[in-house]
Amino acid sequence: MRRTLVVLALAAVFLALFATPALAGEEGEARTPESSVTSLDTVWVLIAAALVFFMQAGFFFLEGGLTRAKNVSNAMLKGVMDFCLGALVFWMIGFAFMFGFDRGGFVGTSGFLANMAGADWNGLPLYAFLLFQIAFAGAAATILAGAVAERIKFSAYCIATVCITGLIYPVVGHWIWAEGGWLYDRGMLDFAGSTVVHTVGGICALVGAWMVGPRTGKFNPDRSPNAIPGHNIPMAALGTFILWLGWYGFNPGSTLKASPAIATIAMTTTLAASAGAVVAMFLTWIRYGKPDVSMSFNGALAGLVAITAGCAYVSMVSAAVIGGVAGLLVVFAVEFIERRLGVDDPVGAISVHAVNGIWGTVAVGLFAQASLGEANGVAAVSGLFFGGGVAQLGRQLLGVVSVVAWVAVTSTALFFALKKTVGIRVDDEGQKAGLDITEHNLEAYPDFQPTISEKGVI
Repeated sequence: MRRTLVVLALAAVFLALFATPALAGEEGEARTPESSVTSLDTVWVLIAAALVFFMQAGFFFLEGGLTRAKNVSNAMLKGVMDFCLGALVFWMIGFAFMFGFDRGGFVGTSGFLANMAGADWNGLPLYAFLLFQIAFAGAAATILAGAVAERIKFSAYCIATVCITGLIYPVVGHWIWAEGGWLYDRGMLDFAGSTVVHTVGGICALVGAWMVGPRTGKFNPDRSPNAIPGHNIPMAALGTFILWLGWYGFNPGSTLKASPAIATIAMTTTLAASAGAVVAMFLTWIRYGKPDVSMSFNGALAGLVAITAGCAYVSMVSAAVIGGVAGLLVVFAVEFIERRLGVDDPVGAISVHAVNGIWGTVAVGLFAQASLGEANGVAAVSGLFFGGGVAQLGRQLLGVVSVVAWVAVTSTALFFALKKTVGIRVDDEGQKAGLDITEHNLEAYPDFQPTISEKGVI
C-alpha cells in the first residue's frame, strides 16, 4: 500500500511538472518566459527577506550572550518587538516616506499603508519588495538594542524603535535608494546599506548609549572602565553565525533579482567577514597577549558591515582588504569609545555598525571597479585606486556627512524628548536586580538564583 502511494505521488509530480501544456497566469493567459523570470526573482527576494528577518535572532542572541543572565529575557523581547513594531510602522508610513513620490528629493509624500499599486519595483510584486524592505528596517532599528542593553527602559526602547523605523531610517533610505532622492541623483552608491542601515543604526546607538549613560558599576570615579563579562559566549557565537548567514540575504538579496551576480556578491561578503575576524583575532592576540573571543566575533561582523556598500562593485582582493581594515578599526574603536569617550556599549554595536558602516561607504570611493559593476548589473564607476579619481570618493563622503548629521540631530531630539517624558534609564536598584525582573517580572533562568557579592546582586 505504501509503495502504491509513493508511485501515485511521483506520478502526480511528474504530471504537474511536465505534462501540463501551459501554466495559467492570474488572468488565465499562458505563462511567458518573462513571467517565469519574475516568479523566480520573486522567490529569490522572499528567501532573501526571510534570511534578513532571521538576523533578528542573531542580534538578540549576540546581545543576550554578551550581557548578564539577569537581562536575557529583556534582550529577547526587545529583539522580537523591535521587528514587530517596526514592521507595522514601516508598512503604515515608513515605506511611503522612503519610496513614495518626493518633493525636492528629501522624503516621499505618498503611498501610505503601502498603497502604491502600479509603481515599478524592479519587476517584483509590491509585497515582495515591501517585505524585503521591512526586514531591512527591522535590522536598522535593532542595532540600538545592544548599545543600550542592561539599563534602558523597555517603554523608551519601544518608542525609539517606532521613531527610527517610521522616520529616521526611511528618510535616509529615500535620499540614497529612491529615484529622485538627492543623494541618489548625485551618484552616491550604497548597494546594500552600509550607510542606509548600519550607519543609521550605529549613530542612533551612539547617541542612545551616551544619553542613557553607562551601566551601574561600569566606570570607576576616575573614569577607568570595569569589565562586565557576558554570561554565555556560546550564545554570542551562535548569534554571530546567524547574523553571518542572514547577510547572504542582506547583500545578494539586494540585487532584487535571481541573477549570476548573487554568487559574486556572496563571495565578496564571505571574504570580507573572514578577513575581519582573522585580523581582529591577531590584533587582540598581539595587544592583549591572548586572542579575544568576543572581539574576534565583532571582527567578522565589522567585515560584513564594511562590505555591504561595495559588495557588488569590488573585486575579491579588495573585499578582503576592506574586511581586514574593518577588523583593525573595530578593535581600536571599541577601546576609544569606552576609554576616551566614556560611552558604555556592551556589545560593540557602535564600533561594528557606525564606524564600519562609514568605512564601508568610503571604501566604495576607493575600491570600486567599473567593469565589475557593469558585470553585476549595477553602476559602472571606478574608485580612486582604480583610475576613477576623487569624484566617487567625494560623493561617498558627502553621503556619509549628510547622513551622520541627520541621524545625530534627530536621534538626539528623540532621546532628549524621551528623557523628559517617559524616562530612558532604569535606576540603580533596578539594574542590580536585573531588567528581567524590573521590566518584565520574569527570569530567563528561574532555576538559578542570583549571586550576592559585596557590591550587590550580580
